[in-house]
Amino acid sequence: MITVGIVGGSGYTGGELLRLLSLHPGAEAVCITSRKLEGKPVGEVHPHLRGISSLKFESPSASEVAERCDVVFTAVPHGTAMDWVPELLDAGAKVVDLSADYRLPLEVFEKTYGMKHRAFREAVFGMTELHPEVRGAGFVSNPGCYPTGASLSVAPLVRAGLAERVVFDSKSGISGAGIGPSETSHYPNLAENVIAYKLTTHRHRAEIDQELGRLSPGIKVSFTPHVVPAIRGILTTAHLLVKEEFIGDIPNKGEISKIYQDFYRDSPFVRLVPAVPSLGAVRGSNFCDIGFEVDGSGDRIVVVSAIDNLVKGASGQAIQNMNLMTGMAETEGLWLPGGAP
Repeated sequence: MITVGIVGGSGYTGGELLRLLSLHPGAEAVCITSRKLEGKPVGEVHPHLRGISSLKFESPSASEVAERCDVVFTAVPHGTAMDWVPELLDAGAKVVDLSADYRLPLEVFEKTYGMKHRAFREAVFGMTELHPEVRGAGFVSNPGCYPTGASLSVAPLVRAGLAERVVFDSKSGISGAGIGPSETSHYPNLAENVIAYKLTTHRHRAEIDQELGRLSPGIKVSFTPHVVPAIRGILTTAHLLVKEEFIGDIPNKGEISKIYQDFYRDSPFVRLVPAVPSLGAVRGSNFCDIGFEVDGSGDRIVVVSAIDNLVKGASGQAIQNMNLMTGMAETEGLWLPGGAP
């Protein structure tokens, strides 16, 4: 049995890690930290875990956590994980970091997040469908929620050399903003509304650039996020503008389907669906559903992906990484249907 620690477990991702780990046959959460909640039972903070988790929040040192745990998830704010990760790794624990601190090369991180990195280490980018090197790794940086849905939606077509440019329009449930209330998440501001924000400057674009650039150097990417009055989920619409040589001669639906099926043949959590994906079909699950349509104009393929931002976009993907890092089946503890309707 793999023993697991969660550093910074008071937020949505910490609660979701505990929910999923409670169903995991090969891993057990033995430690969850929060300085401000030290001594408080988990069930008082995460009511859905009452009677499920007997843990109490603790405030141990990094070395103490590593001594008790085979794998540690760091679910702390950006800029905080770097105070934990090096000591955890040096003490022998495997680490999955859910912050942005290790997702990008050093210079890209410092430019994108506007801060000096205090303890940089090289990490494997934890999108298993694009990074088989996750298997057996000791340190994995979990991708952001938006980059997960966006990158997976078009990666096969980008890899196939079809794309000149991809324009992403993503709509997220409000839980993506975190557990702390804000002007955006205030009910009167969000209900019956859609809020676009950081139209051209969202920090997650750097991860999308990174991942698609690996598949097709020089590809042009645009990304605009929105918040919608839903709790969970990200629906991403990708407008893939084809290269000049494919204009009017885009592969047909069957050929595109084969590109996806071949690319994701060994990716159990990616499902190619015949219609437009829906958030309801993936809610609470680790699946990424993808559907597409070829524009009759002959210059565009529209791809839509749906994920649960707290599962495939965060905690579920982190456990998927943990499974491969520790030699377990990728689907262990995660092979669960969505909670539709």
